[in-house]
Amino acid sequence: MDEPDRLSVFWRDDRLPFIEARVVEDGRQVCYARHSHETFSLGVITGGTSTYLNKDFSTTIGVGTVVLMNPGDVHACNPIAAQPWSYRMLYVDARWLASRQRPADMPPQYRPYSAAMSHDIGLYHRFNQFFVQLISDALNPDDKDCLAHAFFRYVDDRLKCATEKAKVVPSRLFKAKTLIADNFREPLSLAELSQTADLSTSHFIREFKTHFGLTPHAYLINRRIQFARAQLKTGKAIAEVALDAGFADQAHLQRAFKKHLAATPGHYRGQTEPSTQ
Repeated sequence: MDEPDRLSVFWRDDRLPFIEARVVEDGRQVCYARHSHETFSLGVITGGTSTYLNKDFSTTIGVGTVVLMNPGDVHACNPIAAQPWSYRMLYVDARWLASRQRPADMPPQYRPYSAAMSHDIGLYHRFNQFFVQLISDALNPDDKDCLAHAFFRYVDDRLKCATEKAKVVPSRLFKAKTLIADNFREPLSLAELSQTADLSTSHFIREFKTHFGLTPHAYLINRRIQFARAQLKTGKAIAEVALDAGFADQAHLQRAFKKHLAATPGHYRGQTEPSTQ
């Protein structure tokens, strides 16, 4: 196992499929390419400092900072000149969270949060309290489920949902994005995508990145990684997942997965429990 894998641990429980946790105790070798998740991501910095990028927002963050990424937000956190940093993250199913956000008389629909980060000390401490309870062996899944409901009600009370209207995306770009999203396991060519958007290749790449935060190729790889992540959770063989996701082979998946999630597929597929200290 390589060094970053020993410093990073994922937690999952099949009885709580709506949530996943990660602990990184030393992030000096944990580097991310720009990427996005289908889940809502919420985390805290527990030591040191790092860079933080979320869409057009970029800053340095440290102990006490709460970061949050709505589904689809392009983001990345990385070490600063090999300085130590550590963090805890939660990845929450957006559909489950939507059912916590909605008024009782309205259908569930995820409402994006407006802030990319928070220095709310109460939220920071409440996050850490819930995180320790979530990964603890001392509590059963039913208790953890109740705690999760209570914690995310608290989150919803502390954080404001976005009120501004989403930016309008030209239909031709949306059409190309949908083509990638629906066919990411296929060998789509840039020429085909550009033609779908009725743009020259260079113009298409620039416009796509402007509106979606990633180049068409990066978006395609990100979609494959999110698919692979879901498949690895089920225990499928890495080589099988690689081919199912559209990668040429296991080695190709390995490189892309580590670049996006700062973990190997084998490490992610395992379920070693993190320390609660």
